[in-house]
Amino acid sequence: MCEAPGGCGGCAVGSAPGPPRRRPAPVRSQPRPCVKCGEGAAAVVIRVGDGFCRACFREYFVHKFRAMLGKNRVIFPGEKVLLALSGGPASSAMLRQVQEGLSRETAKRLRFVPGLVYIDEGAVCGQSPAQREQNLAQMEALLQETGFPYYLASLEQALELPGSVLRRGPGAAGEPCPSYKVAVEGFIQQRRQEAADGDGETSPTGLSTQHGPGGDLAAPCARLPDATLTAELLRLFEAVETLTAKEELLQMLRSHLILHTARTRGYTKVMTGESCTRVAVKLLTNLALGRGAFLAVDTGFVDSRHGDVTLVRPMREYMAKEIAFYNHFFGVPTVITPPLSTKLCALRSLPQRREKTSIHRLMESFLLGLQVDFPSTISTVYRTGEKLSAAPAEAGSELQRCLLCLCALDIAGEEELALEPTLVTEETGNGPESRAAFIPLLCYGCRLTFKEMGSPATLPPYMRAEAQHRSCRARMKEQIQEFLLEDDEEEPGAS
Repeated sequence: MCEAPGGCGGCAVGSAPGPPRRRPAPVRSQPRPCVKCGEGAAAVVIRVGDGFCRACFREYFVHKFRAMLGKNRVIFPGEKVLLALSGGPASSAMLRQVQEGLSRETAKRLRFVPGLVYIDEGAVCGQSPAQREQNLAQMEALLQETGFPYYLASLEQALELPGSVLRRGPGAAGEPCPSYKVAVEGFIQQRRQEAADGDGETSPTGLSTQHGPGGDLAAPCARLPDATLTAELLRLFEAVETLTAKEELLQMLRSHLILHTARTRGYTKVMTGESCTRVAVKLLTNLALGRGAFLAVDTGFVDSRHGDVTLVRPMREYMAKEIAFYNHFFGVPTVITPPLSTKLCALRSLPQRREKTSIHRLMESFLLGLQVDFPSTISTVYRTGEKLSAAPAEAGSELQRCLLCLCALDIAGEEELALEPTLVTEETGNGPESRAAFIPLLCYGCRLTFKEMGSPATLPPYMRAEAQHRSCRARMKEQIQEFLLEDDEEEPGAS
């Protein structure tokens, strides 16, 4: 090979010397040691230069979960907490953390009382009845192994919810909660008293290990909802024009069903399994959907918009990569259900453009693509969202809350916020079932989603009933105010 200028073959004649080539990194002859213990070989690299062996990685994973709960101190000892499971990697890892935290071998055990709920969404995701029964059987077997009370529900049951699910609970108007320290001391004293009286525990949670679906929201694995309910649910989703609106509707129905389950079963907290990756995607997605005013509520650790039931997100510090490695190393079982976009792509034969079917998929593809070349992309977006104020806008009454998402209406000064162009003008009807009757009850983001839905007659009955209830209250309020104004105008003349 020629090494000198003008050497054999004239490879450098008439050409300027180019930049020096980067030498390839030397191949390690020995595995990288663990950055924590320095003894074991690194099995996973979380960040650049941070390699952990399996034992240290497990300790790191468990500590992060416990530290997230201990730092925020929103779950009090003895409180009933409902774990919303989807069967995916994040929620399954969350369930494993709760199981280990409640075991007798744990040094500092978790003190809350868990329950589990699983929502079957197979009808709108294109699954056949046989596939739905198979998934339900797998999930029921997984939930039975935990020994916790569990509830199986189907998305069709959201069509039979009462209108009260769209109203804020009485939590904010009740007596103030005691401090976390006082609650811990009271819980410890209660346990000591129970031990002195000879009352033993039948399970690590202090409850009996009696499990099994029961009540109006539970569905045995071998029994699917009535076919008429499934057909009604499919008509509702078929009337929606875009996949973006379909996914927003799916999230609404799921959250309303979980909220109703928590209220009817006596749970005051609900744990969801959104990871750091999912939170970052949701943050940018909500910005694109016009929900910028509620980013702190939709992506924060605590979501208290419902009043009596508080949502917490203890997995929001974990990257999807960390969760995947943890589940793989320690055999965490999962039950994967195809997303809503899979059905649409199969119907339209769009295997190569699946990421562009909705704003949710587009944002996910965008962020994950950046994450490949810039490994700090997800964490940067997540940390930026952490700086947002977590205090939601206060609403004095139900009329000042969105009908669908229950957030405070962000419609003050419609001229400045450019909300007028989003109002539905193609329908002139003023009846309670018209589109024009729904618009004043919705926030900006839900108005955009509502425009892409079908006729209001296809909406679930509980949404229509609550909309009519709020519209009647609004008209009564206007009439009372007009009557008071007339009295104020007549009083000076009468005197």
